[in-house]
Amino acid sequence: METSLTTSTPPAHLVKKYNVPVPRYTSYPTVPFWGNDLPAVPQWQEALLSTFSASNQKEGISLYLHLPFCESLCTYCGCNKRITKNHGVEPIYLKAVLQEWSKYLALFPEKPIIREIHLGGGTPTFFSPENLQYLINGLLAQAEVHPAHEFSFEGHPNNTTARHLQALYDVGFRRVSYGVQDLSEKVQKAINRIQPLENLVQATDLARQIGYTSVNYDLIYGLPFQTQESIEATFRQVIGLKPDRIAYYSYAHVPWKEKSQRHYSDADLPSDSEKLALYTLGQAMLLEAGYEDVGMDHFAFPEEELCVAQREGRLHRNFMGYTTNQTQLMIGLGVSSISDLYRGYLQNVKTVEEYYALLAMGEWPLFKGYLLSETDVQMRRHILDIACGGKTNWQNSPVAPLIQEQVQPALQDLAADGLIELKEEQLALTTTGRRFLRSVCAAFDLYLKKGAGDATAKPMFSKAV
Repeated sequence: METSLTTSTPPAHLVKKYNVPVPRYTSYPTVPFWGNDLPAVPQWQEALLSTFSASNQKEGISLYLHLPFCESLCTYCGCNKRITKNHGVEPIYLKAVLQEWSKYLALFPEKPIIREIHLGGGTPTFFSPENLQYLINGLLAQAEVHPAHEFSFEGHPNNTTARHLQALYDVGFRRVSYGVQDLSEKVQKAINRIQPLENLVQATDLARQIGYTSVNYDLIYGLPFQTQESIEATFRQVIGLKPDRIAYYSYAHVPWKEKSQRHYSDADLPSDSEKLALYTLGQAMLLEAGYEDVGMDHFAFPEEELCVAQREGRLHRNFMGYTTNQTQLMIGLGVSSISDLYRGYLQNVKTVEEYYALLAMGEWPLFKGYLLSETDVQMRRHILDIACGGKTNWQNSPVAPLIQEQVQPALQDLAADGLIELKEEQLALTTTGRRFLRSVCAAFDLYLKKGAGDATAKPMFSKAV
């Protein structure tokens, strides 16, 4: 393992240069650059209905549902969550989500065709199996299900039961993503997420016995007290369970935003070079075990749909991460969730109380959004091409002159450092460039360039490594 680690680690000067805060590009422009305004109702509804009419019959729509409740606080977590052991909140919240969905149904000129549903959080398996079935049945009552649908949910290994898995399987779910993070007891104690290996084994076995066709594990590198020895042990255990997909995320340490991250100090975290070594080790072990590197933090077996979609040019990226469904319209339901209208974005209010209050008044529970210009649409295409396929070209593109003027200098720098191969009006990632994928995408981010002037501002994004 030591040889593989040595040969695949980027040079130190590149790590220092490119390990800077950049977005993960689940949207463009990214959320911090939207401002805090909500587009006028006629404008965003026009964008919504235009995309719905153009895509519903052809490809269907996606739904993301944010279920924010957790019984305990994981100190590393930067998600929007509400900590409570009171399960009486379940029916109240789900009825509010269905009320929000009914507002969209009233707008649509025809029945929506649901291609994709993802339950995120929080902890979706905080909710009882019966309540989750109630939610999905309510969503689908006035909709059709696309024959090639993909329904997925995030599960906690400690509380995802056979009844949860069966209830969701019965309403069409076939993919589950378990939040593993790390299997070291010392790390788990530091992040307040104690989950014995046997719980993960049981949750995985149950999913496969019931008939789930894809099991994903989320892992994180850069957590407090992680070492190469502990990461190697975690990956040996994880690889032994053969999950179909693995997402290996960089920990975003933002204690000025997330107070829970102050439970440990910067001294407890791996240094930048140590953090890169953790990623490199995990990556090497995954590749050796037969997984393919899909792109930004994601790995999968070659026969898995994520890899197949990438080979066939069908891979897409949105607020749910990488997806095989290129739906133009994604409706976000629930507190803090984001809708992608193709030519615009909308975000819901971030507190449960405000969410309930606005719905009770018959209002849309929105607080900000953004409508894309044609330049935004074109630049997003290039970013997605790089993130999903590792290449892009702007020959005959309407933004070619803009790229020549504002992007080309950064591209030449990336090429000089060996991150991309640059030929006339096209580029392709190199092996080294794949390690700094987010930084290559950032070359096309015109908003990031404008916002780079304030050296005193706290970073809005996590570092690239």
